Amino acid sequence: QVQIVESGGGLVQPGGSLRLSCVASGMAFSSLAMAWFRQGPGKEREVVAWFSHNGAITNYRDIMKGRVTISRDNAKDTVSVYLEMNNLKPEDTAVYYCNRVATPFAPWGQGTQVTVSS
Repeated sequence: QVQIVESGGGLVQPGGSLRLSCVASGMAFSSLAMAWFRQGPGKEREVVAWFSHNGAITNYRDIMKGRVTISRDNAKDTVSVYLEMNNLKPEDTAVYYCNRVATPFAPWGQGTQVTVSS
């Protein structure tokens, strides 16, 4: 059974930091390029950062460059994906998801809510 579970979100003040985690299992995620997405209130889902299956190639959304770092730990049929976010801004408020970077997407997890507010 394919499953994605995100965690680590919460309420943080502007300028604060969070580390999001994602565990994806049930298919060969370790051989897939993975990404973090987010969907803010009233907005479309967008890619935040993505990397190749072995993490050798990484790419970040321009507005996130310098503030986020992605990493991953691959196992046979499970991958753990992390998103370290620093200097958070109110506009970073969103539900954050991980998934493979390209279609067809795996079934989406529930996401983890990040709220940046004073």
